[in-house]
Amino acid sequence: MHRRLTGTAHVSARLTRLMCLIVVVLGLVLAPPASAAASPGGGTQSLLGNDVSWPQCNKTLPSGQAFAIVGVNNGLANTTNPCLAQQLEWAATSKGIAGQPRVALYVNTANPGTAGTWWPVSNEYPAGTVVHNPYGTCKAPDVGEACAYMYGYAKAYDDAYSRGIGTPSAYLWWLDVETGNSWSSNRNANRAVLEGMTDFFHSIQADVGIYSTGSQWGQIVGPVSNSSNLYSLPSWLAGARTASGAKANCANAPLTGGGRVTLTQFVSRGFDYDYSCV
Repeated sequence: MHRRLTGTAHVSARLTRLMCLIVVVLGLVLAPPASAAASPGGGTQSLLGNDVSWPQCNKTLPSGQAFAIVGVNNGLANTTNPCLAQQLEWAATSKGIAGQPRVALYVNTANPGTAGTWWPVSNEYPAGTVVHNPYGTCKAPDVGEACAYMYGYAKAYDDAYSRGIGTPSAYLWWLDVETGNSWSSNRNANRAVLEGMTDFFHSIQADVGIYSTGSQWGQIVGPVSNSSNLYSLPSWLAGARTASGAKANCANAPLTGGGRVTLTQFVSRGFDYDYSCV
């Protein structure tokens, strides 16, 4: 039932309606938009970087990253990321952070043996240049440590000089070690591939690190002795689902006995985010 208001009651009702309207309008102005998502850093943004590669081609990349890591290959060790130049330009906009290079690179690694599109038959690479091979002489159709070492050395050489990297010695090169690539059942040969890559990068005065998870590293390479050039390399650990999980993973064991965990990774909104542990 309705009744008409008059006099003081009528004015009071109008003031009440006006006050309610003001409250509603202020609520619309001050409330955050429902579609705004919280930062994946959750208060740790200054420690977060991003890594990108061919899967992010033609995508709008994150902005404001503290540091960036760009993939050199197109998913396989013998390919080139088609967006490498553009992604390096994006990486150069990184703000920088103590303990991490502003821009670093990562490369795919593998040990395909003679099933690959190319496999070494000697200790020469490139042609005419003899490489010191700690495992002896590579001879076809050997798929053991000697030729595996040369394969790794050659792939690192190609990454440095055939993919469009301007000054390869200026970068930290992360070796991406994942079960998704081709590997031998001989873990010693797999280790030799990574040692060959590491020796090449060290020969041009570049720094090297290892990216993997503990389980994948154990399956592909296994324990590394202190006589290996991999032993003291820093670790970048994948596997976290949140920024807080990535931060906690900084306390995990490194991939090699003499290294330490300097980076951890988590995925948010379709992009890889990296937490600096140092």
